[in-house]
Amino acid sequence: MSKVIKAVLLLNLENFKYMFNHDKTVTVRDEIYWKLLRVKREGESFSDLFERLIDGINSLETLRKLRGCVELKDKEVLLKEVYAARAERRL
Repeated sequence: MSKVIKAVLLLNLENFKYMFNHDKTVTVRDEIYWKLLRVKREGESFSDLFERLIDGINSLETLRKLRGCVELKDKEVLLKEVYAARAERRL
């Protein structure tokens, strides 16, 4: 095996290790950090908090809770814009 191929394989292996074995940095605005800190349980890591929040997501229930939270002033104009955008993408 050539030195170049070995080097490429080693680089790919290092990238793989980095992607799956290291912590990741997530940047959030200050106000989001403080909100997360308020719901974080004592002794709970942020990773555990995120996992708990994500595992607790129920899309249908979330949609039910959001029903009626948005007031559309001109629904017909909005629908026309949505349909026009969809038609443009299909061309």
